[in-house]
Amino acid sequence: MFSWKRLMFIATLSVALSGCVAVGAAAVGAAAAAVIYNRQNIKASMDDESITYAIEKRINDDEELKTEARIIVSTYHRMVLLAGQTPTDAMRSRVVTIAKSVPGSEQIYNELAVEAPSSTLANTSDSWITAKIKATFLGKADLKSGEFKVITDNGIVYLMGIVTRDQADQAVDIARHVSGVEKVVKIFKYRKPYPEEEVVPK
Repeated sequence: MFSWKRLMFIATLSVALSGCVAVGAAAVGAAAAAVIYNRQNIKASMDDESITYAIEKRINDDEELKTEARIIVSTYHRMVLLAGQTPTDAMRSRVVTIAKSVPGSEQIYNELAVEAPSSTLANTSDSWITAKIKATFLGKADLKSGEFKVITDNGIVYLMGIVTRDQADQAVDIARHVSGVEKVVKIFKYRKPYPEEEVVPK
């Protein structure tokens, strides 16, 4: 049976390993993220952290973005997710330009919404959704061999990972059936079923 103590340990560990950070004025209570059964090697993890940090720093150097926007940056195997809210389309475009200026990423997924930063109440709900999805993943034997990062923002769940198509389908189905989820966005690299590890195109 799944232990909530185990879940809390994973949530704590994710702070150091997730590579997902919210920056900006409304960052308090930002969407939670976690890596489930992370098989990334140390160099890949460090590369992801370096990319995330560089993007965050450049965003924080922009005073308008720092004070008026809420931006979540998450990197997984050089796939960069930009989520959150910016008050104007111009600010949204500026965040994308900043992310593209940082070397190392293979692809940038721009999921920024042009609207006011989400509330603390919404962020709390997002954290609950992420925790529920993580807990369910851990209870599924077929998903334990995969790699997933889970990010929730405003009810939208972003799933990142290197997985088989079957694992992807299972993960998406789980996320869709969690209360409060409005939408599930897949950010996957697909691989052949174990023991094959070759990544295949979408």
